Amino acid sequence: MLKIGDKVRFLNDVGGGTVTGFQGKDIVLVADADGFEIPTLVSEVVAVETDDYNIAKVVAGQKKKKKDDGPMPTSVKKALAVTDDEEEEETDVADKEITYRPMAQERRGANELNLFLAFVPQNEKALSETAFDVYLVNDCNYYFHYSLFTYEGRSCHLRHEGEIDPNTKVLLEELQRGRVEEWQRITLQTLAFKRDKAFLPKPAFSVNVRVDGTKFYKLHTFHATDFFHHPALVYDIVKNDHAARSMFVDADELQEAMQTPEEQVNPKVMRVSAAEKRALQKQDRNAIIEVDLHADELLDTLAGLESKDILQYQLKVFRETLNEHLKDRGRRIVFIHGKGEGVLRNAILKELRTHFKQCRYQDASFREYGYGATMVTI
Repeated sequence: MLKIGDKVRFLNDVGGGTVTGFQGKDIVLVADADGFEIPTLVSEVVAVETDDYNIAKVVAGQKKKKKDDGPMPTSVKKALAVTDDEEEEETDVADKEITYRPMAQERRGANELNLFLAFVPQNEKALSETAFDVYLVNDCNYYFHYSLFTYEGRSCHLRHEGEIDPNTKVLLEELQRGRVEEWQRITLQTLAFKRDKAFLPKPAFSVNVRVDGTKFYKLHTFHATDFFHHPALVYDIVKNDHAARSMFVDADELQEAMQTPEEQVNPKVMRVSAAEKRALQKQDRNAIIEVDLHADELLDTLAGLESKDILQYQLKVFRETLNEHLKDRGRRIVFIHGKGEGVLRNAILKELRTHFKQCRYQDASFREYGYGATMVTI
């Protein structure tokens, strides 16, 4: 058996050289006295004891190939062709798809389902203009199959679907400011499981979430979390094995309720709109008029509106309401503005001190409104 470093001579030609390598199992590379490598069939060289290649004594002949190895190649060209085929076959094997999948890393005490939807501003200092990265966060030891639907009227659209590994987060999309309203109502369906091991079965969930578009304008609604380096607005989808916001309606009960007049279900209930409610309050001079200044109560959509535009509209409603009742001495009006950062509340107080000096004002009932309302007395 030849090996690198052996000295050989050619059987069918003059000269010989030193073995420097092999190409496949049938070709040997022989370097001559000038250092040139000559590819030669293994069957056409023999190992020798001396550097005199022309008169050397043969030490060992070539072993005959086994019958099951097939016929020997008859030329270097054919042998090289066989070698190329073998290399191609080896390359094909190496290029095969790797199907091995490492087991997911698990945490102790994380076998209760916890799944969150997070909105992370790309520029938290410019909330009125920035886009948001939307993430699905899996904070448990289970895999999730998920489907996320958004709504347009009564119709829904499949917006995202896939699988998320345990204790990871996945970027769903980059949400532009002008498309926030598309996420105001979503449904997220999930199925939890584990791979390659036994596990306790978990229920499937269909969770309805209403994303408040006004929160995207308020910096204080974005909080530090364990999942991101920057503040995020996080909605619970599944919390400790329970759907955070779910709706389970029996189809028969729903159909019966839809076909039954509301007056028959509860004859004491009279449905009135906000405008009708204020009209009823006007008829009773002792009644307190409530005006909710939250943007989602005043506007049908927030699409294309910046925070300053929303504030100006809220102040417009405030002024119009006061001007309408300036002649009603003693009339009390409660303006619900929410706690928040106090931007709307401070703007209202400035309006009262500047343009409605004849009106008295104070914080509304804490028991009913907390710190989120101001009562004005004409």
